[in-house]
Amino acid sequence: MSPTRRYAALGLLAAGGAALPAARAFGQESPATRELTDADEPATRLDTLRSKYEHMLAPVQINGQGPFSFLLDTGANVSCVSHRLAERLELKSSETRAVHTVVGVRQRPIVLLDHLQVGPRNRRNVKAPALPIKGPEVDGVLGVDWLKNQRLVLDFKAKRLEITRSRNDEGQPGRVVVVPARRKYGQLTIVDADLGGKRISAIIDSGAQGTLCNSKLREIVRDQEAKAGNRIPPLRLVEMETLAGENFIGEALFLPFLRLGGLHLGNVQVTCADMHVFDIWGLKDSPALVIGMDLLSQFEQVSLDFGRSQVRFDFI
Repeated sequence: MSPTRRYAALGLLAAGGAALPAARAFGQESPATRELTDADEPATRLDTLRSKYEHMLAPVQINGQGPFSFLLDTGANVSCVSHRLAERLELKSSETRAVHTVVGVRQRPIVLLDHLQVGPRNRRNVKAPALPIKGPEVDGVLGVDWLKNQRLVLDFKAKRLEITRSRNDEGQPGRVVVVPARRKYGQLTIVDADLGGKRISAIIDSGAQGTLCNSKLREIVRDQEAKAGNRIPPLRLVEMETLAGENFIGEALFLPFLRLGGLHLGNVQVTCADMHVFDIWGLKDSPALVIGMDLLSQFEQVSLDFGRSQVRFDFI
């Protein structure tokens, strides 16, 4: 069966785009990129742009030049630059390293950024992969290496992002839901989640345009549909592409009921594909979901607290 064109746009940059979710992508951290304490980091508040695929784009300075538009990606554990930007800034590469994307692992050139600045936050001597990022509007990817023990607020209503100190959150019935999570390879995975009563894992990935699941989660949906006596809908394939230009095929699927902590969602459209990203996160053999911008942008704000390992959803 050929992939349906109707759903082709769903995953044009879905499943993490240029996500680099494996901590193994780099070896030992250098002293220049060591983890800083909350007291070392100034609060950062920046206006953002939205790409044509609904990603958040933040202004970033590289070596005193810019601003350049970097895609904010909570599914990436390191930041990277596009080949186009590396050539423009004449960034030289003296090595290659294995870089993991949603599709697989490839050797990529590593360039040295003397200065990488996001608002008042500045890093020196940053080693970043250079990727063949498609499209002229994205100059690079800003990963969670900027968010150690910090709090990231994605304000969709105000079109802003904030990086501040970690703080405790409490839910407010009907307006705010706070969900516990755990950290793995730098990312936050929601641990209190289920699909029709079956426990699942859910990863927050602002670099994904659409939401992705694996076949273990699809099995839950099919079992529940069969028990309810419902007709299984015909297979609909989706042609997808990562931000690095890697193509893959998925299956369009609807989740009848999804719970994330105290948050209840129904009839959620996802794409099912057993991709490399689930292997990296150790979720190949358990039902898992990668939550993309199609779901995240339905809220007024989504706050990811990497210090306290929790996710807050603010309703519009």
